Amino acid sequence: MLCVVYSPSDFPPFAVTVDLVVLTVRADALCALLVRRGEAPFRGRWALPGGFVQVTESVDAAAARELVEETGVSGLHLEQLGTYGEPRRDPRMRVVSVAYLALAPDLPVPVAGTDAAAASWVPVAEVSSLAFDHSVILGDGVERARAKLEYTSLGTEFCPAEFTVAELRRVYEVVWGVSLDARNFHRKVTGVEGLLEATGRSTSRDGGRPAALYRRGAASVLHPPLVRGVGA
Repeated sequence: MLCVVYSPSDFPPFAVTVDLVVLTVRADALCALLVRRGEAPFRGRWALPGGFVQVTESVDAAAARELVEETGVSGLHLEQLGTYGEPRRDPRMRVVSVAYLALAPDLPVPVAGTDAAAASWVPVAEVSSLAFDHSVILGDGVERARAKLEYTSLGTEFCPAEFTVAELRRVYEVVWGVSLDARNFHRKVTGVEGLLEATGRSTSRDGGRPAALYRRGAASVLHPPLVRGVGA
C-alpha cells in the first residue's frame, strides 16, 4: 500500500479572520457598526469590525474578542453568517473570513480600539463602498436579519427588556423598510404562541394612551410566521 506522507510545506499558508455585522435601530434607522481602519491596507476606509483568529482560540472566541477590542461593545449574541474566501479578497495574503451577525437594541456610541481609528453607528442606507468585500458581507447580514424576522423571534432582540407592541412594530418597519398596519400587526404578534409575555404593566412613553408592556417570550420560531410586505 502506498503511504502518502503529509508535509505542511506542500500547502501555502493562509490566515483566518472574523468579520462582524452588528446591527441596531437608532433614530428610526437600521444602523451597522463600522470602524475606520487605522492601518494598511485600506487605511482610512470604513470597514466591518473584525480581525485575525489567533492560533489558540476558536472562531467564536475570536469574534467575541474582536467585538470588545475594536469597539468596546460586549455581551451581544453572535451567530455565524457565512464564510468568505475569494482568493484576492485581502491584498496582504490568502485570507478566509468567517462572518458573524449580531443584533441589539439601541446601543451607546462605540469606542474605537487599538486597530481602528474610529467606530460609529452608520445607517445602512447611507453605507457606500467598504474595505475588502465588507459591502457584500454587510448586505448578506442585512438580508439575513430581514428574513429571520419573518420566522424567528429575532425582532425582539432589537427591543429593550420591556417594550410595547408599537415599539416592536417600528423595529419591523425599520428593518424591512415597509409600513405595517398597526391593528393587523398587533393581532399577529399577540397571536403567536410564546413570542410575547405580558408584564402586567403599561407605559405612556409614546405620548398616547397607556400601552401594555411585554417582554420576550420563550418561543424562538414563529408559528405562523410573519410575512414581509407592505400593509402586513
